[in-house]
Amino acid sequence: MKTIEMREPGGLEVLEVRERPVPVPKGTELLVRLKAAGVNPVDAKIRSRGPFLPNGLPAVLGCDGAGIVEAVGSQVRRFQPEDEVWFCHGGLGGPVGNYAEYILVDETIAQPKPASLDFVQAAAAPLVLITAWEALYDRANLQSGQTVLIHAGAGGVGHVAIQLARLRGARVATTVSSPAKAAFAQSLGAEYTINYREEELVESVLHWTEGRGVDVVLDTVGPAVLRKSIPAMAPYGDLVSILDPGPDLDLKEARLLNLRISLELMLTPMLRDLPEARAHQGEILRRCGTWFDEGKLQIQVTKTYPLEKAAEAHHQIETGHTQGKLVLRMD
Repeated sequence: MKTIEMREPGGLEVLEVRERPVPVPKGTELLVRLKAAGVNPVDAKIRSRGPFLPNGLPAVLGCDGAGIVEAVGSQVRRFQPEDEVWFCHGGLGGPVGNYAEYILVDETIAQPKPASLDFVQAAAAPLVLITAWEALYDRANLQSGQTVLIHAGAGGVGHVAIQLARLRGARVATTVSSPAKAAFAQSLGAEYTINYREEELVESVLHWTEGRGVDVVLDTVGPAVLRKSIPAMAPYGDLVSILDPGPDLDLKEARLLNLRISLELMLTPMLRDLPEARAHQGEILRRCGTWFDEGKLQIQVTKTYPLEKAAEAHHQIETGHTQGKLVLRMD
């Protein structure tokens, strides 16, 4: 089978086309013939810095996949060949990743692909859906009627976070970098958009909330944005970041506001081998799949690339300004 491997950390040139044997499923494993793989910022970080897992080189990247079950292990009960599935699995180091034509996935991790999504759309969605769900619903305990500020609302995590917040009954403000991205975020349910290149964040948020501040902030950008967000929050609010907040975070104002600060890394169940948490993430995909089929959720795929052009996808995602998602195709 064809794979895209990295044998050392580095630039785009370390992503190489390689041939590997097609694996054989055992026990509760599915052999999935991949049709598409999502490309996420974490893929580019692993490529440039090295894998999360020890002794993880050579590595096949890609956490998100969608495809068709080709064969099943002897203990599989939930799926059979020709079933269509989607999942978030692998891509953190070693040979298991979705930049490939085949992958082994345990049946407890895979979920039936939503009928309303094609394979490209399904492969784009798992990591960002799980991240946004865990950040807003599990970490922040977002409630109906609350106000939430979602940074980078046109991005991969941001554009699904807007929709999940609206489905919970929250009012949404979001930051964007252009009028086109503002229109996109509004089409997803954002009530208020802030062009961070032209408008002052705290002033804009306090205007929108009539001086109160927002109940919840979801930071998808990094330490500088996290720090700027604190004075835009209401007392006793929830601040959630999906990135490392850095070593120099001054929490004096956050303490005065009695904020609850949470960190969200949806990769933890894979990194620490936590079966119950993996099962919870599978349930997230199952419930989101229902919402897709009911027309309550959508995923935007901005561009697709052939598997062999993975380096081009990495180049694009490293610009930091991609709207929606990028996907690799195996056709």
